[in-house]
Formats: sequence, C-alpha cells, structure tokens
Amino acid sequence: MKTILITGASSGIGRATAELFLAEGWRVGLLARRADMLEDMASGLETALPLPADVCDPAQVEAAVTAITETWGRLDVVFNNAGIFTPQGLIDEIDPEDWTRSVAVNLTGMFNTARAAFAQMRAQAPRGGRIINNGSLSAHSPREGSVCYTTTKHGVSGLTKTLALDGRAFGIAAGQIDIGNARTELVDRLNDRLLAEGKPLMDMMDVADAARSVLHMASLPASANVLFQTVLATNMPYVGRG
Repeated sequence: MKTILITGASSGIGRATAELFLAEGWRVGLLARRADMLEDMASGLETALPLPADVCDPAQVEAAVTAITETWGRLDVVFNNAGIFTPQGLIDEIDPEDWTRSVAVNLTGMFNTARAAFAQMRAQAPRGGRIINNGSLSAHSPREGSVCYTTTKHGVSGLTKTLALDGRAFGIAAGQIDIGNARTELVDRLNDRLLAEGKPLMDMMDVADAARSVLHMASLPASANVLFQTVLATNMPYVGRG
C-alpha cells in the first residue's frame, strides 16, 4: 500500500483527489488549515491521516511529513496542490499584500512542501518517490488581470523542472499537472460572478477527471514519469486564446 501527502486537501481539487486515492486503497495524509474538515474526511478511515498545517510555515510542513513517516513508515508521493486566487486587476491596481499572499501560498508553500518531501524521499529506504505539483494553464497562457496568480504558476514550472533534474540521482521523479476549469466551489463562484455581469459562463469539466489524472501520474512505475500534463474542459478557450 502506497502513501501520498495531499496539500490543500480540504476542498476543491485536493479533496476530490484525496477521496479518489482513499477509494483506490492508498494511505493519504490530508494537509490543510481547516482541521475540522480534515477530521470529517478522515472519520472512520485508518488510511486517512488529518494533518492541520499551513504550507506557508516550513516547520508545520516538516512536522506533517514526520507524522506521515512515523505513522506509515515512508512517503511515496506528494500532490503539491495548495493554492489561492487573490483579487484580480491590472498591476497598478494590485494591493501589495495580495501579491505577498499569493507568492507565500502558491510558490513558497509549494517550495516548503517539496523541500520537506524531497528530504524524506532522499533519506528513506528504499530511496525515492514522486512529487506532483499542481500548476495551471496560467503557467503557460495567462488570463487578463491575473498578474499575481500567473507569475506564481510560472514559478511552479521552474520548481518542477529543477526537482525533476535534481531528483534523478535519488530516484525522485517530479511532474506538473496543469488543470483548466474543473468544477469546484471556487470556479462555481467565478461563474456566478460572470452570470451577474451578463458575461458567458466558463466551460467546465468534472473535478473527478482532474483527480483521475493525478492518480495516473502517481501510479506510474519508478521507471516512468509524466513531466507535464494538461487536462481541461474540452471547449475551454486555451489554445488560441489571447
């Protein structure tokens, strides 16, 4: 039985992915800030470990990784998923505090999680593991007014490539999944705003399809890796947008 740590596990893509991995027989470390939601998800399941923590705090992330290894012996996979959307706008309209929050969660939080996971995977026996970073279509093609989110997601791509390179010597694979418009509470709220403004709604896919894509990446043998994967709603205007 393999072990995965999922950050941002209490809602959205993280929750859907956690529920799928649990259903598939994985042991799942559930990391998010909302302890009550994690406890609810883990209720009655020996294969679920709630880990209330803030990815912005490296000590809390390291403690979560330690808790997983003390409970189950090793860490096989990380889905580095926690992220936020801050208010959008042109760069001179952005509150610097929103920039700082976006970088702290979307980029530094990914770094903190990858750092703790890499250290564990490098030291454990047998050595190795897999780190899957949740990027975004914005890592390649931005939307208007998304300077904070887009910049952090470009940074995630650099993190992914460097982890893939540096991990080779230790049997650590790294990949990135770029997900477009999976139906979550967050995307539903965006559609509600578009509806109120009289604008066309965004095309969406079932969040379960995104979760299955993460499962595919996580289930590959050590000899194979998906470096980058894009999964999106079929009619989403990604290719050719601009």
